[in-house]
Amino acid sequence: MDVTPAAGPVDGPTPVDGPRLRRLLGDPELAWLVDRARRRLAREQPLTGSVFLRTPTPAQRTSVERLLGRSPGSGRSLTVRLDEVDAVLRRSGVSPDGLASAVVALTGPVVLLGPARAAENRAWQEAYAPLDALAAELPALTAWVERLRAEGLVRRLAGTPAAAQALLSRVAVALGALPAGAPVSLPTFSARLLGGAHALDDGTPLATITLAGVRALTGFPDGTGAAWRRDAWASAGLLRDELSSTVLTLNLRGTPALDWMADAGEPSVLTLRQLIRRSPNVSAPAVRICENPAVLAAAADTHGAHSAPLVCLQGQPSAAALALLRHLHEGGATLLYHGDFDWGGLRIASALLRRVPWRPWRYTAADYRAAALTAPDGPPLAGQRAEAPWDPDLPQALMESGVRVEEESVLDLLLSDLE
Repeated sequence: MDVTPAAGPVDGPTPVDGPRLRRLLGDPELAWLVDRARRRLAREQPLTGSVFLRTPTPAQRTSVERLLGRSPGSGRSLTVRLDEVDAVLRRSGVSPDGLASAVVALTGPVVLLGPARAAENRAWQEAYAPLDALAAELPALTAWVERLRAEGLVRRLAGTPAAAQALLSRVAVALGALPAGAPVSLPTFSARLLGGAHALDDGTPLATITLAGVRALTGFPDGTGAAWRRDAWASAGLLRDELSSTVLTLNLRGTPALDWMADAGEPSVLTLRQLIRRSPNVSAPAVRICENPAVLAAAADTHGAHSAPLVCLQGQPSAAALALLRHLHEGGATLLYHGDFDWGGLRIASALLRRVPWRPWRYTAADYRAAALTAPDGPPLAGQRAEAPWDPDLPQALMESGVRVEEESVLDLLLSDLE
């Protein structure tokens, strides 16, 4: 048998006696033996040494006895030496070239795994070419493309290199047009660039990979759920729903509706649709931001129409919150942020800082230490450490004190600033 790494398949003619070979080695009870020999050929291993079969059936023992002309033994496993099978085939004239030729005659050409795997690996590398080219233009994607290649997600979703290259070509088309210059609906974007309004629907391989790329572009934090996906798309200017994404405000002015609510000292809820279509013409030199609605509610109760302008994130910043805060920043307002003193609070603050510049509002290591002294028996700090780019000393301060300080615990201080 001619087996060369460059050739791949082994399909040359072999001088075997087909009918006798099928009677001798083609017995279904010997299929396990032929399969073991074929695997060795594919791995370019010699057909020598022994192969084993655990818990063989009586029929399998009988077939081996008939092949070898002797009893294979009565142990719990069945052992057959491939050298002995090779010798039987050669002596009998059934397969003058031995076991290798017999296996090919029975089961077809053998593809060598080494060259086949090398070719497949080259094809997978080439499948990422569209994303590699895009990352060369957008360096923010470089680390993500490397992770995507290493994690194997594309292999699981696409299955073959050809399908993967087709999929990643479409991903590159979508990401190359992002972030969108002006907000656009996700179905409209999909129809224009990807050939169908539903191309980026949840659950499709294209949506899964493209959304991961969007997060690499925008720095949108980890999360799950429909609301998180909606806001992740919106971080690149793609809107799934203009009404579901909202932001809570107090005493912002700039539209008739906001002016009316500010005169009453009552909170307002702005939708992403409102912010996109008619952003408020806010003239406040500074706007404070809090993490929890309890702070905004207390400001409305305590100061009413006399409270300083306040925006509440209600946890992770929504698409509406980001749109509003970007608008305020571009309009010249100074943004001042306060959140919970815990690892989750630091992550929220860091996520916001990656998108919109802000200054700390009683949200430094010194502020935490002072607050922690007044609440030594507060809830314990838990979870994985996070960093605080605005104050690198803050994480260490949290580690040293080991207690959480929620915004509600320092409410009096925050309210005094809002008066």
